[in-house]
Amino acid sequence: MVRQSMLCLTIRIKKNDEIKGKRLEKVLLEFLKKAKVSGATVWLGVDGFGKSGKSTLHLEGLTINQPMMIDIVEESSKIEPLLPELKRMVNDHGIITIHYVDVI
Repeated sequence: MVRQSMLCLTIRIKKNDEIKGKRLEKVLLEFLKKAKVSGATVWLGVDGFGKSGKSTLHLEGLTINQPMMIDIVEESSKIEPLLPELKRMVNDHGIITIHYVDVI
């Protein structure tokens, strides 16, 4: 079995975050596709909080502005050049974390 060391990039934002009138997660996914990143997964959270406050509002069973995570696993050489632009887009809306993973 061959192991390959790759980067796991996680972007944490909120569902209603926008950039230039567009949903932030859509802008991020478009950017990642254009950069030919192998893939990304968007995860929707149930509840949360961060430096910009609580991530949810519950109204009669509906949850609004849920926490959201975008996970990317890719070679370091593809991710590293994208980091400045990703940081610019995410800005104060959220946080970007990076760690190395072994992929089999």
